[in-house]
Amino acid sequence: MKRGWITASGIFLMLFGGAVYLASKLAFLDTLGPGPGFFPLILGVLGAALAALLIVRMAREPAAAVADATGDAGPVDTLIPDRAAMGRIVGIIVLLAAGILALDPIGYRLTALVFLTLMLLVLGVRNVVAIAAVALVGSFGLFHGFYYWLKVPLPIGMFGI
Repeated sequence: MKRGWITASGIFLMLFGGAVYLASKLAFLDTLGPGPGFFPLILGVLGAALAALLIVRMAREPAAAVADATGDAGPVDTLIPDRAAMGRIVGIIVLLAAGILALDPIGYRLTALVFLTLMLLVLGVRNVVAIAAVALVGSFGLFHGFYYWLKVPLPIGMFGI
């Protein structure tokens, strides 16, 4: 388990390092105050620092202490998830790819409605009321807030919904 934590933390360190690099190419300040690179740079630096701190902590901890802290029963140190977890991982990746491809043709509201419904099912949620509420608020509610109140243009799609 220790190797998994260190690997995941290293991946996050690389992602946050990339965010810092890209944010450094944007303006830090503009005439109105913080520019487009201000918050991404701050968040990237904080995330990279926390990921580095976690790597150091995991490298210094004995394997038994890591297993006790994470609730693992034994000293098994593997990166391969079990069959059920692998199904959820593949399902999430497939849904993300389908959502990206469907966003422009069918619009934000329908894409988010289907995406959120299927994502909750993949993650194991079986409460129909909760699924319907999250999917409707996450699709139509967020669209209304961003499109009409914040004036953020979101894709409408070929159905006009």
